[in-house]
Amino acid sequence: MAQHNTLEVCRVDLFTAREELEQRYPLVIVAAVLRIREEYNWFLSNPDAKDRQFVEAAVSRHGISKMQAYNDLAVVKALLPHLAQASRDFHRYRFNEMILETYQMAKKRKDTKTMEKASSSYAKYNRVDLEDEQAVPYDLIVVQPFTATGDPTVLGIKPIPHINQRIAAMIQKYTAENIDIQDVEFEEADLEENTLFPEQKPDGTTQEGNLL
Repeated sequence: MAQHNTLEVCRVDLFTAREELEQRYPLVIVAAVLRIREEYNWFLSNPDAKDRQFVEAAVSRHGISKMQAYNDLAVVKALLPHLAQASRDFHRYRFNEMILETYQMAKKRKDTKTMEKASSSYAKYNRVDLEDEQAVPYDLIVVQPFTATGDPTVLGIKPIPHINQRIAAMIQKYTAENIDIQDVEFEEADLEENTLFPEQKPDGTTQEGNLL
């Protein structure tokens, strides 16, 4: 059986419905994801809570050990970079839950009008009428992160061993071979511009009376 990393599963399926989770993962992973989902939502609702408070709440609500609670806390904190999107995901998840609950209640009462409205809202909100390539809003497209690096292997180029030492040696070598090269300060060039470019009068002569 394939091994599943809880953090990686949560990155992908933190808000996936329980039925779908049970089709994809072992029950122990499903239980962990559902527990961390609740802990994650608790964290969003209590942003000022200390680690100790998180652990106490997790132990009390889920009956797990302190060690497991701290492991869950590490997973939740690893998910925090997705906080801005998570808030939207959470509200989407809750909206779908409320719509489905409304549908089930209307179904029990055989209220077909409310069932139809709930179905319509669910389909419209989840954009099931659109093609897959159009279903994802542009504001959910993640910008590709770029990180500056001096490692040429990211371009498939084999690095030169001890490159910094070789650069220093080359600088020292060519500096020694060209000891007559000196740094000089900038000086204004004396071009005698009045002589080279005399001002022309309207009659075509210069100030010296020469006809151009």
